[in-house]
Amino acid sequence: MRYSIVIPVYNRPDEVNELLAGLCEQTCRDFEVLVVEDGSAVPCREVVESYAGRLDLHYYEKPNSGPGQSRNYGVERASGAYVIILDSDVVLPPDYLAAIDAELAADPCDAFGGPDRAHPSFTPMQKAINYAMTSFFTTGGIRGGKKKLDKFYPRSFNMGVRTAVYRELGGFSDMRFGEDIDFSTRIFRGGYSCRLLPEAWVWHKRRTDLRKFFKQVHNSGIARIHLTKRHPGTLKLVHLLPAVFTLGCLLCLLVAPFWPWSLLPLLLFSLIVLVDASVRERSVGVGLRAVAASFVQLTGYGSGFLRAWWTRCVLGRGEFEAFRKNFYK
Repeated sequence: MRYSIVIPVYNRPDEVNELLAGLCEQTCRDFEVLVVEDGSAVPCREVVESYAGRLDLHYYEKPNSGPGQSRNYGVERASGAYVIILDSDVVLPPDYLAAIDAELAADPCDAFGGPDRAHPSFTPMQKAINYAMTSFFTTGGIRGGKKKLDKFYPRSFNMGVRTAVYRELGGFSDMRFGEDIDFSTRIFRGGYSCRLLPEAWVWHKRRTDLRKFFKQVHNSGIARIHLTKRHPGTLKLVHLLPAVFTLGCLLCLLVAPFWPWSLLPLLLFSLIVLVDASVRERSVGVGLRAVAASFVQLTGYGSGFLRAWWTRCVLGRGEFEAFRKNFYK
């Protein structure tokens, strides 16, 4: 068997239904699917069972341990030459696996990842959040953009690894956030080949509102400091930019009562995002929401980064995460 697709899921049966429906439409059929239920209160067993006979499908239930350990659980039971890790909130185009197959046939590699896009059916806010996570003006294009400020590291929403390499490296660590970058870093440092497959893209739903989005990116900013501690030398300029942006916003707001022109950089940034997002999504409504989402993305990540820097690098404390009790609320 060529591919084993591992899907960890936590309380998202409707999303699993969409993902499995997309897998049924794949033009490449050499794969199995392993759904790992991570201690969900709302399980997806009935959804998975409804696809029996249409997919080579395996369903497992386990106590909650987070997505990284659930992926490892699935890979332990995988039989494919490659494992493909997908988040439960992605939707696949019919040629997704065929694109991977063609890329690997032309230029084999040990690990790979693909970019993400917003589906036309997504809400305006989901499209805005997708813009904030993928635009060159907000993330530097490092999540799969054609223009980028750093090399591409596969993310766990759309990631593939040779099964033997995955097992040799021990898979995902016990990190709750940033575990995919930790794994990608260990892949690179292990001397394995890893690259972006531009045509192996997925539609990624992401968060549905700005409050949940802030919690996500704030923890991502915290995780960057944890990653720097685990992998010295991996901190790059692009990772510092959200913190600089956050401090710059605070400075502009503090100075504004005395010198209103200090708000000009923020207004200029807002205008750039508004125009770019409106053109990209063909909607001024999405463009306006993208301005808000971009500020949340940058200040959320930046504040998490600064918080973790103070806690870990100045106070010398251990790893932590934010919103542990209400992350999903």
